Amino acid sequence: MNLPAISHVPFGKDAYMIKEDTLVVVLKAAKGDLKKVSLFFGDRVDIHKEVQVNEVPMELTGSDELYDYFECVVKSQLTRICYYFQIEDFFGVNLFYSEYGFTEQMNRQRIEYFQYPYLRREDMIEMPEWTKDMVMYQIFPDSFASEKGGISGQSKRIKERIGADETDGLVEYRSNLGGNIKGIVENLDYIEDLGANCIYINPIFKANSYHKYDTVDYMDIDPCFGTIDDFKTLVKAAHKRGIKIILDGVFNHCGPDFFAFKDVLKKGKESKYVDWFYKLRFPIETKPYPNYEAFAYVASMPKLNTGNPEVLEYCCNVGRFWIRECGIDGWRMDVANEINHEFFREFKKAIRAENPDSFLIGEIWENSENWLLGDQFDSTMNYTFISVCKEFFAEESINVQQFDEKIQKMIHRYPYPVSLAQMNFLDTHDVGRFLSFCHGDERKLELALAFMMCAPGIPSIFYGDEKAMEGLEEWEYRRPMEWDRKTSVFDFYKKWTHIRKGSKALSRGNYRTEYIDNENRVYAFSRQYEDEKKTVIFNASEKQVCLNLGENVNCAPWSVAILE
Repeated sequence: MNLPAISHVPFGKDAYMIKEDTLVVVLKAAKGDLKKVSLFFGDRVDIHKEVQVNEVPMELTGSDELYDYFECVVKSQLTRICYYFQIEDFFGVNLFYSEYGFTEQMNRQRIEYFQYPYLRREDMIEMPEWTKDMVMYQIFPDSFASEKGGISGQSKRIKERIGADETDGLVEYRSNLGGNIKGIVENLDYIEDLGANCIYINPIFKANSYHKYDTVDYMDIDPCFGTIDDFKTLVKAAHKRGIKIILDGVFNHCGPDFFAFKDVLKKGKESKYVDWFYKLRFPIETKPYPNYEAFAYVASMPKLNTGNPEVLEYCCNVGRFWIRECGIDGWRMDVANEINHEFFREFKKAIRAENPDSFLIGEIWENSENWLLGDQFDSTMNYTFISVCKEFFAEESINVQQFDEKIQKMIHRYPYPVSLAQMNFLDTHDVGRFLSFCHGDERKLELALAFMMCAPGIPSIFYGDEKAMEGLEEWEYRRPMEWDRKTSVFDFYKKWTHIRKGSKALSRGNYRTEYIDNENRVYAFSRQYEDEKKTVIFNASEKQVCLNLGENVNCAPWSVAILE
């Protein structure tokens, strides 16, 4: 028995509440090492000298390249729980595992069991109900639309004087392609028809550059995109169609014309906003690189000191303002992994106080476990998903077994309710278009899209993917929406968004691997929620394949089938 590989840490992904009377417990062990695992649990404050325990068999729910994951659900009226495991390998070795360690006999005292001290409702990770059936559509506003079914393609330059006196000067706002908020309003029917019920919009606040990640004013809409009234119209019109709105919040850094940074540039060390920025050095230098902290050494994006209580209060007020005044449904937070954790704890409290059903997503490209314990983000951008799909569907550089292992590792790294809320995507405004990674092979794009619609997590479509848009460089994958392009890919996207939204199993169910065939590149998994079960079969090859999964299935090349 491989004892060093066996692990369990109470709380987090290994022990978490899904209801006030329901606890999920997970044990990790070396792949293929354990034959049987059982959980024994009892009352942590049992009045008897010996704790009365109940046994719950644990299910092998998945395996990655190194580990097996065993899981069980403990449903009990107990509010204080202690527990231990009984493990058996394929050679007949039988041990008990507790906080104390490994023993041949379970003769330890209850204080040496694993503990879940109290099942408090405040500690339960809960997602807003509306997010559980979400299909997201991401819009880069400059590139999307300026009218119904069209975009002008015309750049804009708008100048405005800001500040209290003439020395503050002019600020210029610009756009490249002419997309605006009215264009989104005019095309809500298109988004609804596609099957999306949530729109995530890249930054729309006053900013110098076309991408709007260098904010000038967090409390106003960039004039290149429209007005606050235009945005209120968008939110109301979207909500009438059952479509939620999520905005992009850029609080790691600001733009050079943000009022606090302008004051620092003007007054130097005497500015009352010096501590609003992270590690300023005087005299301030911008070339060849800034001598102050900034986003990726970009001088025009000075880093905000989010640990400063004044900055925290300002940003929380911004978060509340757009929920209260315009009715937005959530935020996506830019460069979240470079901001202190306490900032997000307070920001989440602020927006939840304004709207208990608001949703908070973080831009974190790596493992986000420390941000996803319920006190900070509800979700993060799942860049692991795109990496694995790129390897399997686009590049064909990994086999089915490796694909399943990577997906299982991705799913098991968080509590399952959190994995269900991860923002999955095939591309975004920051990476190349998936179809380009497929070298234009639309069959591969369609299969990856079908997997995204059937996998745990929130599927997200980047504008134009449904039009088979391509591009590997920034100017390509952010180019104007190709409204006039006719492609069968759109119908495929529409079909699968509606399949996803029509199935509780695909949006909320568990995930179990059912079939792996490396030679023929056939993969099947099932998802079940209550009495509904879907088995999804992928043939990611040029071969015609027949297999039996309770019934005979004839799989055409690069196809997907669902068994009820």
